[in-house]
Amino acid sequence: MAASPERTDAPAPRREPSILDVAREAGVSAQTVSRVATGKDVVKAATRERVVDAMRRLGYRPNGAARALKAGRYRSIGVIMFSLATYGNMRTLEAIAGEATAAGYSITLIPLDAATQGSVSGAFARLGEESVDGIVIIIEAHRLNESEIVLPSGLPVVVLDSSAEYDLPVIDTDQAQGARLATEHLLGLGHRTVWHVAGPEESFSAQRRRDSWERTLRAHGAPVPEPIIGDWTAESGRAAGALLASIPEATAVFAANDQMALGVMHALHEAGRAIPGDVSVVGFDDMPEAASFWPALTTVRQHFHEVGVAALQALVASIENAHVDDTALVPTELVVRASSAPPRA
Repeated sequence: MAASPERTDAPAPRREPSILDVAREAGVSAQTVSRVATGKDVVKAATRERVVDAMRRLGYRPNGAARALKAGRYRSIGVIMFSLATYGNMRTLEAIAGEATAAGYSITLIPLDAATQGSVSGAFARLGEESVDGIVIIIEAHRLNESEIVLPSGLPVVVLDSSAEYDLPVIDTDQAQGARLATEHLLGLGHRTVWHVAGPEESFSAQRRRDSWERTLRAHGAPVPEPIIGDWTAESGRAAGALLASIPEATAVFAANDQMALGVMHALHEAGRAIPGDVSVVGFDDMPEAASFWPALTTVRQHFHEVGVAALQALVASIENAHVDDTALVPTELVVRASSAPPRA
C-alpha cells in the first residue's frame, strides 16, 4: 500500500505588504507612495493622508536601509562609553538619547570596560557594521590620547570629557572653573587651606579638578596639602575621611565628586568630627541625593544635560557639514548648603 503524502498544517509564511500593495489600496502610483515614505513634501496633504492610512491598514513598513542608501544617511548615531557606573555618564547619555530622538536619530551604545587600543578599535569596527552616521565618545581616561588609537576617517566624531588631542569637536564641563569655585568658597570662609580627595589618576576630569584646586591655593598663597587619591566611590571617600579625621588642621575638604564627599562625611561622623563645625566639606556633581546628605552637601553643580545636548547637536551639525567649534565648555555653579561654614574661632 502506497504511503500517503505527509500533511502539513503549518501556515504559509505571511508575505510582507509591498509598496505596490499600498499603491493599490490608496489608489495612487507606487511613486507617490515612495514620496510619502521618504518624507517628500511634494505630495498633497489629502493624498499623503490617504497613503498613510493605507500603510497602517496593511501594516506596511518602509525599508529603512533602502531609504538610507537613497538619502546617504542611516539616521543612527553610535555612542562609545567608558563606564556606565558613574552618575555623570548616565545623565549625559540620557541627554544624548533624548536629543537624538528629537532630531530623528536612533542610538547604538557600545560600553567599554577599558579604554585601550583594542577595545576602542573594536568598538569602531562594530559601529561600522551598524552603519552609523557619526559617533559620540564618552571616555575620560587618558588612554584615549594614545597615538596608536586611530579614529575612523570620514566619519563625524565628537569627544566628551577627554584630553584627546585630535582635530575633533570636544564638549566638556568646565572642570577647572568648578574646582576653583569650590576651593575659593572654602578659602573665603576663612579656612587656612583646603584638603583635596581627588579622583583616580587616569581620569582626565580628576586631573583637571586637582590641577585647578592646586592653582587656586597657590594663587591665594595657601599651603598645598598632598592630595588623597580616591576612585570615585563612597568607600574610597570613607578611607580618605578616616585619614583626614586624624589631622587636626584639616578643617576644609574638597572632594572631587559627591560620592567621595559622602564617604568623607561618614568617616568624620564616625570619628566624632562635627560637620561643618570642625570640618567643612564640599563635593562636585550635585547628584540628586546631595541635598539629603547629613548635613546637606555644598557642591559644584555640573549641567550634564547641557553637555549631552551640546554633544549631540555638534555631531548632527558635523554630519550635515555645518561649522562646529573645536571646544565647548559648559559652565558649572556652586550650590551652597549646610556642610560648609567658617572654621571655629
